[in-house]
Amino acid sequence: MPEKIKLTSDELGLISLFQSVSGATPKDCVVDSKEERIIFLVGKGEMGLAIGKGGASIKNVERLVGKPVELVEDCDDPRDFIRNVLNPNFISEIRLTDRLDGTRIATVITDERRKGAVVGKNGRNAEKARLLARRYFDITSIHIVTQ
Repeated sequence: MPEKIKLTSDELGLISLFQSVSGATPKDCVVDSKEERIIFLVGKGEMGLAIGKGGASIKNVERLVGKPVELVEDCDDPRDFIRNVLNPNFISEIRLTDRLDGTRIATVITDERRKGAVVGKNGRNAEKARLLARRYFDITSIHIVTQ
């Protein structure tokens, strides 16, 4: 987790709750009030533990917090990270571009028939990818395009 990220007491409490219910230790917690959800960043290889058998852990956390909970597996590479946030099965390629003004953008290339699954209902997945990519890799924009 980058040094500049500061967690609120509410976020720390949610991390503690999630850890006690699932046994997995989240690296970060993002309360997305715009989409009414909580996003936990879990360590590489801890997704199964975080979800629980038959989804039991995540369902228990959702019941306790009263909001949908989404999980993302951490990764040091920005391309792999964005792939983890979106559906990796539907992504052909991810290109990163550093612009002259200092901003960084990511272009996600997907099949035309799968674009809806990548973007998500009402753009939920795309918004989650933008939020987390900005938070961890200073990627200011993500464009999802078809081949």
